[in-house]
Amino acid sequence: MGASARLVRAAIMGAPGSGKGTVSSRITKHFELKHLSSGDLLRDNMLRGTGFPRTLPQAEALDRAYQIDTVINLNVPFEVIKQRLTARWIHPCSGRVYNIEFNPPKTMGIDDLTGEPLIQREDDRPETVVKRLKAYEAQTEPVLEYYRKKGVLETFSGTETNKIWPCVYAFLQTKVPQINQKASVTP
Repeated sequence: MGASARLVRAAIMGAPGSGKGTVSSRITKHFELKHLSSGDLLRDNMLRGTGFPRTLPQAEALDRAYQIDTVINLNVPFEVIKQRLTARWIHPCSGRVYNIEFNPPKTMGIDDLTGEPLIQREDDRPETVVKRLKAYEAQTEPVLEYYRKKGVLETFSGTETNKIWPCVYAFLQTKVPQINQKASVTP
């Protein structure tokens, strides 16, 4: 990176299960950006499912500490997210994760290697997912409005991360130097 390189501070927002982690890892792969869920402190928030910035005061505090240049908002329909999250089943002893849609176990509800039963995390149960999504929407609408008014919000809508990614990629090309000019849009 040359001396003329400008620091770009971007935040990624989206409901739980909207593809933030996948998009973040693709951004770091294709662009000269470090993936910081705004630091490990925020990563801990993410792992606990609390996310950041989730509230207007958090967004304002983040803005005071770091001038945010762009906010990428992943807008995925709640029905799609609900399907994604409720399709996840786990083998508790090994941590193996199955997804009914694209990585199902050979026998429904049974771990492929041990034959032991799979469980669904409390967070992934349909009633919990619906509650989490409603809470996310209520909490973050003012945050999205705040960034919209500042002129830094870019919303990308879709049902599949692989279809949203090329649009995010094209947008970021206008903002950030690429690691590899030949880097393709494919994941």
